[in-house]
Amino acid sequence: MIMTKRSEDYRAEDSCVIPLSKLDVSEGKRFQDDSMWTCFERLRKEDPVHYCQDSAHGPYWSVTKYRDIVAVDTNHKAFSSEEGVTIVDVPGEHWTPSFIKMGPPKHAEQRNTVSPIVGPESLTKLDGLIRSRVRAILAGLPRNETFNWVDMVSIELTTQMLATLFDFPFEDRRLLTYWSDVAVAAPKAGHAIDSWEKRSTILSECLDYFTRLWNERIKAEPRLDLLSLMAHSPATRRMGPSEFLGNLILLIVGGNDTTRNSITGGLLFMNQYPSELRKLIDNPKLISSAVSEIIRYQTPIAHMRRTAAIDSIVGGKQIRKGDKLVMWYISGNRDEEIIENANNFVIDRKNVRQHLSFGFGIHRCLGRHLAELQLRVLWEEILSAELWFEVVGEPERIASNFVHGYSALPVRIAA
Repeated sequence: MIMTKRSEDYRAEDSCVIPLSKLDVSEGKRFQDDSMWTCFERLRKEDPVHYCQDSAHGPYWSVTKYRDIVAVDTNHKAFSSEEGVTIVDVPGEHWTPSFIKMGPPKHAEQRNTVSPIVGPESLTKLDGLIRSRVRAILAGLPRNETFNWVDMVSIELTTQMLATLFDFPFEDRRLLTYWSDVAVAAPKAGHAIDSWEKRSTILSECLDYFTRLWNERIKAEPRLDLLSLMAHSPATRRMGPSEFLGNLILLIVGGNDTTRNSITGGLLFMNQYPSELRKLIDNPKLISSAVSEIIRYQTPIAHMRRTAAIDSIVGGKQIRKGDKLVMWYISGNRDEEIIENANNFVIDRKNVRQHLSFGFGIHRCLGRHLAELQLRVLWEEILSAELWFEVVGEPERIASNFVHGYSALPVRIAA
């Protein structure tokens, strides 16, 4: 077995020597090489609410400790999502509204429209479907050769689920993954998405495809899929194209990137911490606890952004109206003041659900229970089939400060 490096084994040299006033934790390369941890550790110790004057995304405040993040996240009147939820400022002509970027009452009306899809009754029905798909995916994995876990398991399982939630043509389901990747990509020269115009062109194809499906659903009897729910609800059936696209992006990214990267992270962590895997094998009742720890330790959404609606105080710092605040969930989930031994992966830790990965307040992750269900079923089936996976190389991470994720994880099934 090749033991991949644990996150705490990485050291970003510049984070220790660079003047605090110059420290910019938002650089995508830090997340791609997994070297951001020491930056966040320094900020939590030296300047938990830190002002960065000069970055590629303009000036912003980093909120890095658990209690401060909760304080911002639960006060939507003082800290608004209406100017965006990522550190990137989207140009006006490419802006797409969605209910996560809205305040009450419109936010609740649109959120409540789609919430039945992840309600208790729906999840009960989905359990069996997810289980049958997990079994089929695991059974179809190559034996005696290396394969990419991200593509063959993480993406495949979550994309199948997304296709079901939208009642999207199953044969085209990988388009959902593609559009999700495009939607979260901040345009950068030399990258696949090198301009806002290119991003918008691709996402207009997403809009066109879903518009055709919408026109079919609105003429049919209501049923339990996301498009039908929106098409038949007074809160959403009159959305303009931009708002429709914005909500599509929100639902696709929320149902895709978060779960798929926790699926990958979970397998990676079990290889990095073989004693925790042994705990799970010896006591499968720990699966639910392990799922929560995977989600904490991965923190698939690294940050959420808010904009100060009024002058406020956060962590003793004066925040002015209009200031951009970035809540670094990925840092708050390593805050030793709240989470004991936070830099280690411990599947049976106390208060294991006390993490920030799903956010708090009115914008708390809508699909959190579905994400947990998919992870739980996956690990139940892995243990049941007695399949042991070896990570045989370093993971390839994406250069994103928003989605904390992977593009590849080389794996073999152990003999």
